[in-house]
Amino acid sequence: MKNYRILNKQQFSLGNYAIVPIRSKDRYDIMKWRNEQMYHLRQNEPLTREKQDSYFDKVVARLFEEEKPEQLLFSYLEGEKCIGYGGLVHINWIDKNAEISFIMNTELEKEFFEFHWEIILDLLEEVAFKELKLHKIFTYAFDLRPRLYTALKKSGFGLNAELKEHCFFDDRFISVKIHSKINREKEIRDIQVADLYVTYGWANDPNVRKFSFNKNKITLKEHASWFFSTLENSNSEYYMLEVNGNAAGSIRFDIEKDHIAKINYLLDPNFTGKGLGTYLLENGIKFLQKNRTSVQKVYGYVLEKNLASVRIFEKLSFRNVADNPSEFKFEKIIK
Repeated sequence: MKNYRILNKQQFSLGNYAIVPIRSKDRYDIMKWRNEQMYHLRQNEPLTREKQDSYFDKVVARLFEEEKPEQLLFSYLEGEKCIGYGGLVHINWIDKNAEISFIMNTELEKEFFEFHWEIILDLLEEVAFKELKLHKIFTYAFDLRPRLYTALKKSGFGLNAELKEHCFFDDRFISVKIHSKINREKEIRDIQVADLYVTYGWANDPNVRKFSFNKNKITLKEHASWFFSTLENSNSEYYMLEVNGNAAGSIRFDIEKDHIAKINYLLDPNFTGKGLGTYLLENGIKFLQKNRTSVQKVYGYVLEKNLASVRIFEKLSFRNVADNPSEFKFEKIIK
């Protein structure tokens, strides 16, 4: 396997899946998949073995030695078996952005399309943001595969633009949708009026309601009434967590007498499993301390079956003082 000169790390893994610098031995599988999926690719005619060999010899070969290659291509592996390929293409080293390209084994598309797209997006994000220090990655896709948008949303990509009737395909004009993700640090900010609808969506998500003390579905009218009264309440501190510019969770502190604050927090279900719950609670408290210097103790209730939240509170050295065996009351002195 050849290595890319520009990369310090050559293999990027997530569980049993990995990307490695594109392997010559995978070129005919890649050719087959591209020919089967020409409908969504910028490819005008089927590839032949001769054309594929020439492309690897004349284009791919030089990418490994270039200091600033125009693209970085990878074989996408399950174990040692290639099941797709993709990479960063049209890399703009001045503006620090690149387009993401990916196709998988055609046989996997029906049942595992979103699954593999989410994995490849995570892996290519690591290449782009951690290795190459790019500012933005984006996708440019014919509006033919709505399942792609689900995977992009789950991976924190936002819709930037829709080019209406931009390409002529199958005797009709189709649109192109451009989604992107910016390399930003996680940050906590004050909640805003514009956050009404995203917080409403979270509040009614089945995974959120499952671990809430109130299981009833919330109407938009009820949520709006609560939301705006909370913004106006001088005894509430309500913050939003953003990851790469996307809303990822919220945390609220209700200030009580004796310099105590009650905690309520939640994560967008699409951002769970990434360690963000710990970040949100720990840094939400720091944000509170800047705004409310008088608060000396914080606490929060957690259902016993909400193991993820239990672990987060315990990791941050909260103490359980609850008498009720079905729930925890975690508290911590912060001053």
